[in-house]
Amino acid sequence: MKRILAIVALFVCFLGQAQNEQLANNYFDRGEFEKALVSYEDLLKFQEGNSNYFQRVVECYQQLQQFEKAQKAIEARLDKYRQGSLLVELGFNYQLQKNQDKANKYYDQAIDRIRKNAQEVYGIAYVFERKALVDYALLAYKTAIEKEPKMKFNFQMAMLYGQQGNTGLMIDTFLDEAISNPQNLPLIQNQLSRFMTEQVDAAFNDNLKKALLVRAQKTQDVFWNDFLSWFFIQQKEYGKAFIQQKAIYKRNPESFTNIVSLGQMAIEDNDQDSAQEILNFVLENTKDLDLLVQAHSYLLEMKIDHAIEKDYPAISAELDGLIKEFGVSPYTLPLLKIQADFSAFHLNNPEKAKAILKSAMEMPINKYQLAEAKMELADILLYEEKFNQALIYYSQIDEDMAGDAIGQEASLKTAKTSYFKADFEWASHQLKVLKSASSQLIANDALDLFLLISDNTVEDSTQVALKKFARADFLLYQNKKKEALESFQRILKEHKGEDIEAVTLLRIGKTYEKMGDYPNALDNYAEIINKHKESIYIDEALYFSAEIYNEGMKDPERAKPLYEEMIFKHEDSIYYVDSRNKYRKLRGDTNL
Repeated sequence: MKRILAIVALFVCFLGQAQNEQLANNYFDRGEFEKALVSYEDLLKFQEGNSNYFQRVVECYQQLQQFEKAQKAIEARLDKYRQGSLLVELGFNYQLQKNQDKANKYYDQAIDRIRKNAQEVYGIAYVFERKALVDYALLAYKTAIEKEPKMKFNFQMAMLYGQQGNTGLMIDTFLDEAISNPQNLPLIQNQLSRFMTEQVDAAFNDNLKKALLVRAQKTQDVFWNDFLSWFFIQQKEYGKAFIQQKAIYKRNPESFTNIVSLGQMAIEDNDQDSAQEILNFVLENTKDLDLLVQAHSYLLEMKIDHAIEKDYPAISAELDGLIKEFGVSPYTLPLLKIQADFSAFHLNNPEKAKAILKSAMEMPINKYQLAEAKMELADILLYEEKFNQALIYYSQIDEDMAGDAIGQEASLKTAKTSYFKADFEWASHQLKVLKSASSQLIANDALDLFLLISDNTVEDSTQVALKKFARADFLLYQNKKKEALESFQRILKEHKGEDIEAVTLLRIGKTYEKMGDYPNALDNYAEIINKHKESIYIDEALYFSAEIYNEGMKDPERAKPLYEEMIFKHEDSIYYVDSRNKYRKLRGDTNL
């Protein structure tokens, strides 16, 4: 019983301390430093060695301009614990009082401590960094390396060079760290990509590219070819990335995975020329069944995405030929799925599509392949307006693959099915959850649909226009573009001036764009740009118009002002970075 009481008392003590710490933090965050000081001093009495509590006590003194109290507290702790980092704290206390000479005196003493014992660098450099004393932090690391050459601080020093604005040294130091410790490569590339997107001019990108090229040429190490490939992918220059991947392939002919992934990325970014070149290279240079099927699948999906009705017989024949060549097996499931999808959505033969998928589901496939086949089957049932049957399959996938990307995709399709049925309340409930999905693409799609429903319910509680819009969207899902266009046009006439007008114009524009009718697409986007400047769809109208001029009509001079407007007026748009990069290229910044 005594032990139980002791444990309970200890638990209550910890709970009380956690609550006191939270209270102190809240006071500090709100700028109520006198109250925070009292709380942190109480906490420090029970845990004298707690450096976080001590640091907050000192910071409270400094915020209240009680510098003498701060000094005495730091000196007392320095006498007791002899930590070199406290010399930095003492110096910073003088710096706050604008006594830089005395501050530097203590900073220099901290550096001397590292000269005597290199291990002290960790605490001292950390405090220098926290106080934004970049020059001294770098000096601390350099001093430690002089004392103990085996010590390595490339990552920390590169970050500090970046803070200094010395991006040349930052790049070199990061690249040294990357080759020395390849396990840190994702962290390094993440930091570099931030500079690549945040820098106002193209100088950083140019310097990074040059540094990578020099190392690749000097060492002939494929590590640098792969790094260069990553660099060009960030710039969405897939053709140049492919050159690097081919260089890697020449030295390691067994590896094709990165090349196939590169082809997929090029497709997703609508770089068809690069995608075809990459995937045809795969087909010409491998006999691996998985890779062959994958490459053929991506190429077929590209053809279907840009096909018109007269192309259908050739695509159908190509699919039949490939399935005959490679056989019906779990390996050819990607081709079977494409065949089913094409049969339903383009040839209007859902019965054939369902037969293909049901046969595939009887093969010895793994749970991921089964989920993919079920998803395609559910999509076709939805195409047939068999909403409840589709929902059953989507729900099964969501339950069986919970936490997986395909499970989240099924959940999104469940919400879309509810939307198509005009069950907007249930769709909104599901979309609220999906807005925080781990997949950014799914989260964005969920947010877009959620806003569409909520925005068009405020003005019209009966949701008359929204019901018509959902039906037109469903016709688009069924690939019935002409019927969908007619429905959207009716909405414009019957609900002129209502909130739904802007998104309807966007849908019409995007549908014409997919049909290759650029003039009509541009006309509808122009309606948004000119008459709906406050709409949440204005950035999409600007970006899609710029893309048509730039990529579709090869008229860069008309694209430039649209990209420019995106850059200066829509910094929060998901199309901002692409707009900026494309604008720079059109302007002649060839070093991108």
